[in-house]
Amino acid sequence: MLKTCSVCGRIHDDSKQCYRPRTKVKTKQNTFRNTNKWHEMSRRIRERDNYLCQICISGKYNTVLRYNFKELEVHHIVPLEKDYSKRLDSSNLITLCRYHHKMAEAGEISKEELLDIVKEKEAPEGSRKEI
Repeated sequence: MLKTCSVCGRIHDDSKQCYRPRTKVKTKQNTFRNTNKWHEMSRRIRERDNYLCQICISGKYNTVLRYNFKELEVHHIVPLEKDYSKRLDSSNLITLCRYHHKMAEAGEISKEELLDIVKEKEAPEGSRKEI
């Protein structure tokens, strides 16, 4: 018998299991992540961070590859859900690999530590510390 699928929303035989992924809930944050402004800012932050995970460079949190340029993501240190006004603030954004991004999202890497790394990156050229 044909029924509307609770997973994908389409009509198909109810005896078949649907494996299509559920669509994301349409929120202000998810809508923002699809904008050109976000994609451009994400590109600029990756460029600022030399297309490298900033935690891997520091050698902390079980880093395997110090100069990691794989599976990079741009992380909002203060989440969009908490302060939407910081969505395009470069001092709130940092490049992380997927592994460290998940750790940051879970709170295993402190916001203060991430903010310190960003402050160092955005400091004037003459005042930066060498790694």
